[in-house]
Amino acid sequence: MQFLGRPHASGVAALLKAVNPDWSPAAIRSAMMTTASQLDNNYCLIRDNGANLTYATPLAMGAGQIDPNRHLIQDQILAITRSSNYNCSKASADLNYLTFMAFFNNTPSTVHEFRRTATNVGNGVSTYKAKVTEPLGTSISVTPDTLVFTDKYEKLSFNVSIDIQQMKEASSFGSLVWEDDGAKHIVRSLIVVYRVV
Repeated sequence: MQFLGRPHASGVAALLKAVNPDWSPAAIRSAMMTTASQLDNNYCLIRDNGANLTYATPLAMGAGQIDPNRHLIQDQILAITRSSNYNCSKASADLNYLTFMAFFNNTPSTVHEFRRTATNVGNGVSTYKAKVTEPLGTSISVTPDTLVFTDKYEKLSFNVSIDIQQMKEASSFGSLVWEDDGAKHIVRSLIVVYRVV
C-alpha cells in the first residue's frame, strides 16, 4: 500500500510537477493529501497493523493511500498552505493547513475556529459543496458550505467551527470533504480533535 510519508511519495510529487509545472510544492502536497483514499487495495477500510488490525486512524495512516491517477485531474480544489503575511505569534490554527487539528486544554472554551482559503486549479466555473463527517461527540459547522469558483486560480475562504461540548473521549476523528456537482471531483481534509480528560 502507498501512504503519504513513504519515500515513493517523492516520485508521485515529481510526476505531479511534471504534469503541472506551474504548481507550487504546497499545491502538490495538497493534491496528494486531499485525494488520498481511506481504502486499501481491496477497497476495504485501511487497518492498523500495530493495533490488532483495528481500523486505522489518521494518526496511523495520515491522509491515507495516495492515488496518483486522481492527482492528474485538473478541476479540483486545492488548499494552499503558504502565506506571505503570516504572523508566527498567532496560533497554528491560523495557518492554511490542509488538515484541522483542534486541541482543547483545561479552558472553559468548547469551540475552536479555523479559517482556510481554497484555490481553484480547474478551468471555468466550479461549485463545491461541503460534507462533514463529525468526530464523535463534536458539532461542526462550515461557513459558507458552498464555494462557487468562476475562474482558474480564484481563491475563496471559509470558516470551520468545532464544538466539543458533548465529547467524552480524549480524541476523535472526522473529515471535511468538498465535492463538486456530480461528484466528479472530491477533495478531503482530516479533522482531528483532542481534549484533556
